[in-house]
Amino acid sequence: MTFNWKGSIVGVIAIVLGVLWILQGTDSLGQNGGMNGNGDWTLIGAIVAILGLVWLVYTNWRRPVN
Repeated sequence: MTFNWKGSIVGVIAIVLGVLWILQGTDSLGQNGGMNGNGDWTLIGAIVAILGLVWLVYTNWRRPVN
């Protein structure tokens, strides 16, 4: 198993953005704006967070190419 910094950073950023969009879509942050309370952003956030998690796992668990 190898650790890939670039892939990890991309994965973590995607997870953080996804969670932020989920919170905005469910209106959990108590702010005003176009994304807040809009269920579409909840779905988009969930997809982005899941893809970020998959990317994080894939980039760190794949075997190095020799």
